[in-house]
Amino acid sequence: MQATVYRSTGSWYILKNSQGQFINARIKGKLKIKGITSTNPIAVGDLVEIDETAADDSLVISKIYDRKNYINRVSPHNKNKHHIIAANLDQSLLFATLKDPKTSFGFIDRFLVTSEAYQVPAIIVFNKSDLYTEKELTKYLLAKKNYEAIGYKIMLMSIEKNDGTQAVKDLLANKTTLITGHSGVGKSTFINYVFPDFSLKTLAVSDWSGKGMHTTTFAEMYDLPFGGSIIDTPGIREMGIVDVPKNEVAQYFPEMKIVMNDCKFNNCQHYNEPNCAVKKAVNEGIISEERYLSYLAIKDSIEEKIGGQK
Repeated sequence: MQATVYRSTGSWYILKNSQGQFINARIKGKLKIKGITSTNPIAVGDLVEIDETAADDSLVISKIYDRKNYINRVSPHNKNKHHIIAANLDQSLLFATLKDPKTSFGFIDRFLVTSEAYQVPAIIVFNKSDLYTEKELTKYLLAKKNYEAIGYKIMLMSIEKNDGTQAVKDLLANKTTLITGHSGVGKSTFINYVFPDFSLKTLAVSDWSGKGMHTTTFAEMYDLPFGGSIIDTPGIREMGIVDVPKNEVAQYFPEMKIVMNDCKFNNCQHYNEPNCAVKKAVNEGIISEERYLSYLAIKDSIEEKIGGQK
């Protein structure tokens, strides 16, 4: 019997079968060691096979079907392993805020690189616009200009003022959507807006740190009343990139990918090599300096293992 993973708690999973029934199942032991380097071999969104012939009559997940894509990050508990946030996605919505708490553009770019690497279309939603002063609005307009120029959809929203919320909600229809971002950026509040009769626990941003506090413990999928589903995730503090070699990072910057074939050297790393088309585009304002600096920072953060494999 096939089923889709709706919630993962580490040892037990809540699944939905083809008849629309929710069931509990555990993982078959050998799946944990069968060449899977992730801290969570099964993720929300996975399509799995259920074995109903276990000796103790419990339901056991015996197979994970191939994923069409997924979003992952460095495990917060083991930097040598990755943690799969969600699988089999139509799109991802990265919630960002420029105030209370502040989302760095470096964090946004790391998420976009991961989305590009695993072929998940990404949309950036800047929330809490009601808190923005002229300073934050200027930053937003510059970000909108830079990201839209390279093909990303940018949305501005205030859940508090109900401004832009319907436009973001309309993006969800008939799609499987990952909703992620730092804690405190309004993910749970938005989900409560989408489901008026449903209440996810929300917490205010920590006054002493300015950082969001965790409200969601495990990733979980919810079916939408108007078609499709959303996957809510625990707040992410850091977005460590895994399984992307240093020499391939530029391929996941769309604006660099367009021009990099014009570099003099095939192995150009776009740092200080002569006749670099990427550096030329940066100097001419075709590629934003902010994005280029993010590229350098991401490259510097990636640790190569022996043999050049990440």
